[in-house]
Amino acid sequence: MRRPKIVVIGGGTGLSVMLRGLKEKPLDITAIVTVADDGGSSGILRNELQIPPPGDIRNVLMALADAEPLLTEVLQYRFKTVPGLAGHSLGNLMLAAMTDISGDFVTGIRELSRVLAVRGRVLPAANQAIVLKAEMADGSIVTGESMIPKVGKVIKRVFLEPADVEPLREAVEAIEQADAILIGPGSLYTSIIPNLLVPKLATAIVESEAVKLFVCNVMTQPGETDNYSVGDHLDAIHAHIGQHLFDYVIVNDGEIPPQIESRYAELGAKAVHLDLDAVTQKGYEVIADRLVLFRTFLRHDAERLSHHIYKLVENWMLRKR
Repeated sequence: MRRPKIVVIGGGTGLSVMLRGLKEKPLDITAIVTVADDGGSSGILRNELQIPPPGDIRNVLMALADAEPLLTEVLQYRFKTVPGLAGHSLGNLMLAAMTDISGDFVTGIRELSRVLAVRGRVLPAANQAIVLKAEMADGSIVTGESMIPKVGKVIKRVFLEPADVEPLREAVEAIEQADAILIGPGSLYTSIIPNLLVPKLATAIVESEAVKLFVCNVMTQPGETDNYSVGDHLDAIHAHIGQHLFDYVIVNDGEIPPQIESRYAELGAKAVHLDLDAVTQKGYEVIADRLVLFRTFLRHDAERLSHHIYKLVENWMLRKR
C-alpha cells in the first residue's frame, strides 16, 4: 500500500510536538501553518521586512527535520542581549534571509527544508501575512493575534483582514489530494481557526473525501478557551465554518496529577473536560486515551498520539481499497 497522504493544519507548539511523532510513521506529510502571528521575533520581522511571520514555520521545520540535533538546537537559539538581535531566533533570521535571497517566502521555506532534510512539506496557509481580529462578547474588536488572549474577555468570533485572502495554491492542492486531514492541537482561536478562515482552504477541506481528524488540546488556554470542554472546541469551529468538519476527535482521558493541575490553575488553565455524550450525539467518533506527558509543561505524548492517528488513517485507506 502506498504511503497515505496526510495534511496537518495548525500552528504553535502542539503542532510541532505531534509532528515529531508523525514523521516516524510511513506517511507523506504536508504541514499547512498559520501566518497570523504578530508577536515577538515573528512580529518584528513581519513588520520590518514585510514577510509572513516565520516563527510557527520554523518550529514545524525543526520538528520534521532529519538534521543533526546540534544544528536544530542552533537554529532554535534565541539571542538575548546582542543589540538589534535580542529576541530573535537564528532560525527566524535564516528564513528571512532565505526569503530575501530567493525573492519569495515559499521558496525560502523550500530551500531551508532541503538543507534540514525535512521529512515532508511545510507550507504557509497563504503567501502573505494576515491580520487576525476578534469580536468579543461585549462587542469590542481586538486587533492582532498576540493581543487577543491578553484582553481577558470572552471571544465571540475571530476574522481575517483581508477576509478574501488567497491561499497558497500548493496548500489547496495538498488538501485535494489528501487521504487524511488533521487539525490541531494548538490555540483554538489564534492558531487553528485562522487557517480555516482562508476561504478556499476551508472549501477544499469541506469538499475533501479524506478522513478528517481533530486533536483536542489537553488544557484550556487563559483568555482564549477558559472553561471550554471538548464539545465547546468543536462548536467554535462549526460556528466559524458553518459545517460539520470531522469524522474523529482524538482526546486525552489520562489523569493529570493534582500537583500539575494546581500549577496550571495558578496560570488560569485547567484540563479540557471530555463531554462525551454531547460530542458523540453531534456525530463525532471519539478516540480517547492517555495522551499526555509532563516534563516542564504538559505536552501530548507524540508517540502514542501518532500511533492512533496512523491506525485511523491506515484503516480508512484499507476501507477505500
